[in-house]
Amino acid sequence: MYKLIAIDLDGTLLNSFGEITPKTKDVLNQVIEKGIKVVLASGRPVSAIENIATEIGSKEYLISGNGALVYDMREEKVIYDKFLTKEQVLGIVDICEENSIYCNVYTETEVIAKSLNYNVLFYHKENAKKPEGKRTNINIVSNLRKYIEDLDENEKFLKMTVCDPNRLIFNGIIRKLRNINSIDVLDISHMSRKTIKDGTDDVQIEYFYTEITNKNVNKWSAIEYLLEKENIKPEEVMAIGDNVNDKEMIENAGLGVVMGNSSPQMKELADIVVSDNNSDGVVEAVEKFILS
Repeated sequence: MYKLIAIDLDGTLLNSFGEITPKTKDVLNQVIEKGIKVVLASGRPVSAIENIATEIGSKEYLISGNGALVYDMREEKVIYDKFLTKEQVLGIVDICEENSIYCNVYTETEVIAKSLNYNVLFYHKENAKKPEGKRTNINIVSNLRKYIEDLDENEKFLKMTVCDPNRLIFNGIIRKLRNINSIDVLDISHMSRKTIKDGTDDVQIEYFYTEITNKNVNKWSAIEYLLEKENIKPEEVMAIGDNVNDKEMIENAGLGVVMGNSSPQMKELADIVVSDNNSDGVVEAVEKFILS
């Protein structure tokens, strides 16, 4: 019997337009009513994940920043964290700006960037379909380094994302980032492909990217904290994801499920592969292993 389901958002729970289908909401509501904990585990800021958790009826915990923190929604407080330091963030910003590479910074409450590009453009388009109060907070600043430098010392940094459409340029910046001590640079070898609406047209956004966190941050470590807190065994966990930032939870959960849109590398790690994120793959897994 599974007691906790950890679910990634982008490429997993959300379709290519950043939406949860009515069928998925209904099935997850049924799971929660059975007393099973549904924990969303994403790289997004807390506020953005909490809005999505509300849509599916999840009211207990969420994991943000790819495992950088665990947030208790009932108590409205962070109960576990492994943040980047301001010095680490500034060092990464310097490398990116010296090499004209796009980057953005995630705090607990917002995404900070110099322009609406790549993942931030997708969040911006996604926000247009959401009511005020349920949007991802995006803060566009003219001077990213100075803005970060001037932030209060108590500001918490979840992660950073670095993006570029050119593989050669992107690989060059990755090599430089790997020389920084005490950070983890996610090894993503494929392009991100997202779809946005431009009037009546569907437009593809394609780019190479990596995500940077503090050392030893991953979703499974955050889940382990919750397992100890709630007296749940690893074999009582179902983890559903699609990307390299889901690797540890897919490998260590009692049942590791990946989507049909996942990379071959992730499919090899999984216990089961379901339909893609545009075909209710999450519903397929939950109906087969929980509701049946």
